[in-house]
Amino acid sequence: MVEENASSSHLSVAMTTTDDDKTKTQATGGNSITSSNDLEFYFQIAVIIIAIVGTAGNSLVLYALYVSKQHKKLMLIVNQNTIDLFSSLSLLLVYCLKLCNMYLSGTLGYWLCMLLLSENLVWSGANSSAINLAAITVERYLKVVHPICSRKWLRRWMVYLAVVFSWFAGIGSNMIVVFFTSTVKDDGTCYAYKNWASPLVKNGLSFCSRLG
Repeated sequence: MVEENASSSHLSVAMTTTDDDKTKTQATGGNSITSSNDLEFYFQIAVIIIAIVGTAGNSLVLYALYVSKQHKKLMLIVNQNTIDLFSSLSLLLVYCLKLCNMYLSGTLGYWLCMLLLSENLVWSGANSSAINLAAITVERYLKVVHPICSRKWLRRWMVYLAVVFSWFAGIGSNMIVVFFTSTVKDDGTCYAYKNWASPLVKNGLSFCSRLG
């Protein structure tokens, strides 16, 4: 009888300990999820603040260029600030939508995923910005190092061509990647840059983006 009581007592203690451990584990897991959600929320707020500052700053620079009558002489500089303004506005819109935690469905949900929630327009602007910066570098180099050749060979239509190319190349290159690798799942969530045809393609594009 004593042995049976001891066994029952030991079993009761073990079950109580196990239940306590489960409760602690569940509580810890819940706290971790809550903490993760809080960090994500604060991160989104920080990005929105940065986007607002970027929008205001680029708008101010464009206004100053226009008022000083320099916008026609510095087309590539104007284009750079225009691209950065576009990227800032896109970033602001994207993270405001992410704060809403929308359920995506139908045609509208598909296009919201492809263009906005996938950050497609943001990265398209980043690509265009990099291309335009390269064009500015070449133009400055020619005007400083080879001023005579620059005045002789550098035409205004070339500058306009560089402006148009920066937009089309930057947006087009990213659009192709997003539309082939992103989708909306049944849970109403946008999964961007997930469906790669092969690891080789993914690694190749990642390598190219690092070079850019």
